[in-house]
Amino acid sequence: MEIGKRIRTLREAKGLSQGDIEKRSGLLRSYISRVEGGYTAPSISTLEKFAKALEVEPYQLLFRGTGHPTSPRVPQQASQSKSVRKLIKSFESMTTQNRKLILTLASKLGRE
Repeated sequence: MEIGKRIRTLREAKGLSQGDIEKRSGLLRSYISRVEGGYTAPSISTLEKFAKALEVEPYQLLFRGTGHPTSPRVPQQASQSKSVRKLIKSFESMTTQNRKLILTLASKLGRE
């Protein structure tokens, strides 16, 4: 899937112009045009800005369909401990807000 086309589709479905996205996200209109045209690939932090401006969850820029995306399949390895499998299962059942909290916490702990 091309992210730029998905962003344009969501923007147009919400009746927003590139100028509206520029005001909401702080991204330059010329940059928004390059992303939507497929000339530039946005970073993860930029995708978050697009998602916030479009009032959608970031995964919705990458996921087509209704509901929530299915969780990625993690290979079941003999070396994978029971606690890791339990953590993965817990993460899959969390709300989006709780996932964001856990990922933010893990990111901050990883910087120390």
